[in-house]
Amino acid sequence: MAIDSTLPNFRSLSPEERLAQVCKAAGLDASQHAQLAGPGALSLETANGMIENVIGTFQLPMAVAGYFQINGKDVIVPMVVEEPSIVAAASFMAKLARVGGGFHTSSTGPLMRAQVQVVGISDPHGARLAILQRKNELIGLANSRDKVLLGLGGGCRDIEVQVFPDTPRGPMIVAHLIVDVRDAMGANTVNTMAESVAERVEIITGGKVRLRILSNLADLRLARAYVRYSPDTLATKEYSGEEVIDGVIEAYLLAAIDPYRAATHNKGVMNGIDPVIVATGNDWRAVEAGAHAYAARSGRYSSLTIWEKAENGDLVGTIEMPMAVGLVGGATKTHPLARLALRIMDVESAQELAEIAVAVGLAQNMGALRALATEGIQRGHMTLHARNIALGAGATGGDVDWLVQKMITSMDFRTDFAKEVLNGPRDA
Repeated sequence: MAIDSTLPNFRSLSPEERLAQVCKAAGLDASQHAQLAGPGALSLETANGMIENVIGTFQLPMAVAGYFQINGKDVIVPMVVEEPSIVAAASFMAKLARVGGGFHTSSTGPLMRAQVQVVGISDPHGARLAILQRKNELIGLANSRDKVLLGLGGGCRDIEVQVFPDTPRGPMIVAHLIVDVRDAMGANTVNTMAESVAERVEIITGGKVRLRILSNLADLRLARAYVRYSPDTLATKEYSGEEVIDGVIEAYLLAAIDPYRAATHNKGVMNGIDPVIVATGNDWRAVEAGAHAYAARSGRYSSLTIWEKAENGDLVGTIEMPMAVGLVGGATKTHPLARLALRIMDVESAQELAEIAVAVGLAQNMGALRALATEGIQRGHMTLHARNIALGAGATGGDVDWLVQKMITSMDFRTDFAKEVLNGPRDA
């Protein structure tokens, strides 16, 4: 089904009108509309089955980012997040990106690593070769534990072995089971496979197996996105497009060389990615861990994105990072709104979801860099944050918009100022 992600005049609509427009664009039926509209989509019974010690449920705002065009396909992107300006920035940068053809993405296969740690050995290099000699046997043993995955075309593909000859506990080796997990995030699958080969690995090596668990540094499961902005697209009333591009590149370069800036820069990338991961019921903590470990793979923490100037003067942005997400299993199947988020995006594979997520991360990063290169991050961010301040100051109903406008006019976004204006005399 073809989806129009442009969502014209979306910000000026009421939440009910926005929902109606998204449901129509995504082809959702009346029952799905009702699920999104209702405050209690996640029942207490379902929540109690998801985690332990449940006492209730906790909601966050669910929004959609519009204007995304990825590999020529329009995508409406559900995002669950509490911070103002994220959805607006991602949507605006996606709107500007459409002029240059939108985002172009690709990804590697859904390969995850399961680690099997072996200690108590005196000949780690010999133990490594012994495991590799019996590799096919171990792969067969791992695959015997998940016939369903094999039937879907997945399964353990290879085994690698790392040697650590000198640790405080003596020599050790770590065998990596390389597993194609298909459309699953893969944690349970690879953990089970690691458990299944542990006893045989001990017999082969003569050592003792300790850890048997996945690695969240999913560096074999990468997603990539590319975007291009022309100077004309980026020009503002105060800045030429060339000035904006130079400012973006200089801001990026600081993140590339300075870990203090890179931490904030990459947080901005994850501002776009995490809300997509949360909305689809995936493990945002695993994605965060993989992202930051990958950003430090050179031995120095650096930027997840790269921004360059093309020969014709266009700004070109790219991102490549681990993205372990799934469409099956866990909360992606249990949580009704996670299922609807996937339905709204109309994704057909975990790889497609991963590519959407990194495209949103690239857009969000561009939004932050553009703001830093022009009016500064606070002006736009605090304007959007003003509603939170107004609500915190006690404003309700029509007073919220009135108070927000007062703060914007004064460029004063302090809570004490908001309370003073709210409780003070009103203009005639």
